Amino acid sequence: MSAAERIMARADELGAISETDGFLTRTHLSDAHRTAAKLVAGWMREAGLAVSTDAAGNVCGRIEGAAPDLPAVVLGSHIDTVPDAGKYDGPLGVLLAIEAVARLRAEAGALPFALEVVAFSDEEGTRFGSALSGSRAFAGAWDDAWWDYADADGKTLRQASLDYGLDPARIGDAARMPREIVAYLEAHIEQGPYLEQAGLPLAIVSSIAAARRFTIEITGHAGHAGGTPYELRRDALVGASELVVEIERIGQDLEVIATVGRLQAYPGGVNVIPGRVELSLDLRAEFDIDRDDAWARIQETADEIAALRDLEWSATEIYRADAVACDDELMAAVEASIAAAGVDDPLTLWSRAGHDAMAVADVADIGMLFVRNGNQGVSHSPDEIVTVDDVAVALDAFEATVRELAKRRG
Repeated sequence: MSAAERIMARADELGAISETDGFLTRTHLSDAHRTAAKLVAGWMREAGLAVSTDAAGNVCGRIEGAAPDLPAVVLGSHIDTVPDAGKYDGPLGVLLAIEAVARLRAEAGALPFALEVVAFSDEEGTRFGSALSGSRAFAGAWDDAWWDYADADGKTLRQASLDYGLDPARIGDAARMPREIVAYLEAHIEQGPYLEQAGLPLAIVSSIAAARRFTIEITGHAGHAGGTPYELRRDALVGASELVVEIERIGQDLEVIATVGRLQAYPGGVNVIPGRVELSLDLRAEFDIDRDDAWARIQETADEIAALRDLEWSATEIYRADAVACDDELMAAVEASIAAAGVDDPLTLWSRAGHDAMAVADVADIGMLFVRNGNQGVSHSPDEIVTVDDVAVALDAFEATVRELAKRRG
């Protein structure tokens, strides 16, 4: 079995570990997470790493470099999933990291840095709404408010951590200092169609998206659908619908990503004019200024719609992440390594989705590469497609990136 075939087989094995029957769901600190973490820890040991689990549930493995306690090049991604997930979003990066370190094990004693692999515990935030909590803890940016977040059954993150065998009082022990890390590298499937369209297996990642999320409320007045003439209606749903269409137009005009993923009308009667509507807004852009310009345009448009239809509106920001740029030197190392793996003229893409790298950027320079994801780049879905040939090229490039860093930093 080749190394790439072993990675694919391991992805299948991890993909069978789920807390639901019939589809893959593996959330933070669940029994399925525990089983997957033990399996990944075993593969790390086979690769020669000394393994531990930190206070956030991250599985960490390490091989020393030319001297004990050198700063490390860290390779990682996550092993938690969204509901009804695919097998590759997150786990593929962990499996590539383990195999790359296994290849480098024989010469690790000559490297000017240690090698570490981290399987982050909670990137998706599916269970508790605490996205990136594993990598935030790793970067020393843990938020104590997360302890009180509860899952659908009412269990808090604090209680789930205790049940898992972790000590919430020791969460600070998971934090790394900048002096301990030379660089962080992450391989991830592309969550988009660009590699497939270009017919290429790999891409260099330049940055991770700037994002803001809002809950928007539009208020009018509920009334009987039959008894209220049009000139007297203050229909919140019609106003919201106009805003949704305008949000798409603004996103296209400004070349940002603007998505309404949820819309709920109240009181919800089939014969009642909606008096209130709640909708979500997800804004993403390559640069912070473009994201913020789009939000300013959306606010102006909402004001105009509200004035025209005698409505009121308000917005609550529920998430904000500024753009995170990949380090120039690491991008150059990734590019050289992709070329060395046989990919001519590789693409450079900015990531429209968030990754653990954006949290680790608080304590280390980051670099990323994307692996082609077939079926138009669909992710967070069983329709994710990765081929063994692309994985073989990705593994060669990932290993070569570490060697390139050794030359540059040696």
